[in-house]
Amino acid sequence: MRGVETRIQEIRHRIFREVARMAYHTEWPVEKRIEELPYKIIPGEVGNYRNDVFLERAIVGERLRLAMGLPCRGAGEHAPLSDNIEAAAKDETYYTPPLINIIKFACNGCAEKRVHVTDGCQGCLAHPCVEVCPKDAITLDRFNGRSVIDQDKCIKCGRCADVCEYKAIIVQERPCAKACGMDAIHTDANGKAEIDYDKCVSCGMCLVNCPFGAIADKSQIFQVIRAIQSGERVYAAVAPAFVGQFGPKVTPGKLRAAMKALGFADVFEVAIGADLCAVQEAEDFVNEVPEKLPFMATSCCPAWSVMAKKLFPQHADSVSMALTPMVLTARLIKQQQPEGKVVFIGPCAAKKLEAMRKSVRSEVDFVLTYEEMSGIFDAKHLDLEAMEEDPNGVNDASTDGRNFAVAGGVAKAVANVIAERYPDREVKIASADGLKECRKLLTLAAAGKYNGYLLEGMACPGGCVAGAGTMQPVKKSQATVGIYAKQAGHTTATGTEHIKELDKLVD
Repeated sequence: MRGVETRIQEIRHRIFREVARMAYHTEWPVEKRIEELPYKIIPGEVGNYRNDVFLERAIVGERLRLAMGLPCRGAGEHAPLSDNIEAAAKDETYYTPPLINIIKFACNGCAEKRVHVTDGCQGCLAHPCVEVCPKDAITLDRFNGRSVIDQDKCIKCGRCADVCEYKAIIVQERPCAKACGMDAIHTDANGKAEIDYDKCVSCGMCLVNCPFGAIADKSQIFQVIRAIQSGERVYAAVAPAFVGQFGPKVTPGKLRAAMKALGFADVFEVAIGADLCAVQEAEDFVNEVPEKLPFMATSCCPAWSVMAKKLFPQHADSVSMALTPMVLTARLIKQQQPEGKVVFIGPCAAKKLEAMRKSVRSEVDFVLTYEEMSGIFDAKHLDLEAMEEDPNGVNDASTDGRNFAVAGGVAKAVANVIAERYPDREVKIASADGLKECRKLLTLAAAGKYNGYLLEGMACPGGCVAGAGTMQPVKKSQATVGIYAKQAGHTTATGTEHIKELDKLVD
């Protein structure tokens, strides 16, 4: 749960911090340091989080490898933790599939789904649970009158839980699988969770919902720092959901100052790319819907667009071909600094895979999440709230561009551009957030329900502010982004200075 500092968040933060420290301290032999770190992070002879200290260290070891951009070692492998560590020491290590990984020996082996009678059962006279069960799977214990479920007969329909007045019957689902909108998680032969990568779109919702911290994604912390150290001019492109992620008093000016203190050449808000995206999608919508396409789906969320193309290939052309805000911002930077490197810093795990695409690699060199960035700040002992304000901390972006971070914001931004440029054109909008709801939306669209519509999909419930790399409560993020968005110098995308560059960027 974002905003709650659990043991999982604590251990993730320590790992990101230590990987950053390894990158900064070039005098440390990386292959030796990574072997020592599990003992530093989990000291002593007694486990802090689990009963077995050796198991804890093994899990930390795999997390360290993933945070270095390296693959997990396979089950039963006895290779050292530093195996193939030289791959991480390269100037650039692109993410290699799979991005989202299950550390099998950290997985609790939760049941996929079960209906369970708790101690709250009162053995009531009505026993409606018995009456509604379609498989006669519930009986009463003749000694205490409490309900008992025969799991061999139970079909997990949950009707008994619905009718229990005491809420004494619960339906338990594996948290990672329940959070997966693609039904990509199932059980392997050993009862552990397993990801079907043909279905997975790397949204990362399983990662943030696993209460055992058994799921982790790969990172490029090490590679970003080494690129800066090598003398490259590295530019940060920060997504609009950043507001409040690094502390309530961290203003855009303080964040910019902190980024420059780390060695970044400059910092750009991805909201300027969102403005460009809104204008491009508005023109595409006006020109193509409904004459060429029955509807148009927005493009900025990579997990949503990949899901649409996987599950609804017959409507793949209806997913906007507009460049995403990340790519447009990166192109704008490289138009001015062709030899520079661009790091996208945002809330999203799926952006890491978007940056792997051949058409994107030349624009975006690295991707980090806010959570990973926080580990870098900590490694350098930077107190962001105490930083002196950078007077150039705010870019020329619109309210609508900054609101891309919140569910509903993308479609609104596109519709506002259309209303401004084509006042006689009606725009119908339908939106969904969370992949389960997105699938329902596209199912209806494929059936003809939304002909002529602009469809917005966000893989994360609540929008980008709920991405797997965020650190504060979703509702708080929505509110803080809204406040920041209202401070923009322009309301709609068309008023910003960078719009004149759009034609050059999309050629």
